[in-house]
Parts: sequence; C-alpha cells; structure tokens
Amino acid sequence: MSSSNAQWQNGDTLPELKEIFADEPIYRRTGIINCYEDPTFRAALEDLLVKTGRTHVIISGVTIGTCCSMPTLAMRNDGYPVFPVIDACGAWNNYEADAATSRMAGAGAELVTVFALGCELQADWKLPSGNAMFDPFTNELPEYGFVIQGFWNNANQHVVEDPFGTVS
Repeated sequence: MSSSNAQWQNGDTLPELKEIFADEPIYRRTGIINCYEDPTFRAALEDLLVKTGRTHVIISGVTIGTCCSMPTLAMRNDGYPVFPVIDACGAWNNYEADAATSRMAGAGAELVTVFALGCELQADWKLPSGNAMFDPFTNELPEYGFVIQGFWNNANQHVVEDPFGTVS
C-alpha cells in the first residue's frame, strides 16, 4: 500500500484499509503522484515480485484515473502484466472512469472486477478455500448473495423444468 502527501492535502491512508491490511507496510510518498515512480515503493514492489516469484501485478486505487491508471500504464510500459480491479477504485465521475479504463485497456492491462478476479483466483469451488470465498462474496456483493441464497432457499424443494430436454 502507498499514499501520497499523507501529511498534506490527501490525508493519511483510509482507516478501513489500514485495519484490513494491518500487517502490511504503507509506503508514504512525499508528493509523487504515481506510486510506481516513487523509488521506495518501486523497490519494495520489485523486491516482493522477486521474493514471491510472481510477475503479475493486481492493482486498485482510491481514484481510478490517477492512483490506479498512472502506475498501471508505467508498469505496462516496463512489461509487467497488470490487472486493475476497476470496481475496487473510486472515480470523480463517469468520464474519469471511462477515460482511465480505456487508457489502461489500450495499454494492454487486463481489466477485472472484484468478483471476476476472485473467481479466477479461486478457479474451483471444490478447493479448500472455496467455502471461505462465500462470506465476502455474499456479504459484499449482494447480487451474488441473492443468487446463492436463492439456491439454498430452494435446494431439494423443487426441480426446475428443463425446457430443452437436455437434463435426464
């Protein structure tokens, strides 16, 4: 995590993020807007990638037009596969969100949503982590929660007729 100008106009990192990621360091920049251009943050990111053996970067930001898109474009320029989680970012308006997503996609970033990324990382609901995914999905993504709740409310109560005759 990183923040710019914590002591000035931008304020400190959101308390909710500090609580969720209590064990993670916060790299405070002194005005550099693009976190990837900050030498301390960049060194920490590159060190993390080396230590973990990973090459893909998943990113989000308070604002999609700056906090997310600027480092995404810079990392894409350096050849990193970058996955901006677009619905985990804020935007001042639709113009900002549209322009940022267009720029990032045009640069080859793989735009994802929280749900799509979670499913991609989970890969198979039968894995041991499958059940742990249901709480955040059903509590934080109400549309998916409605689907799951609808299934469990109707499980073993009635069979939905197959209009195509493909289920035997």
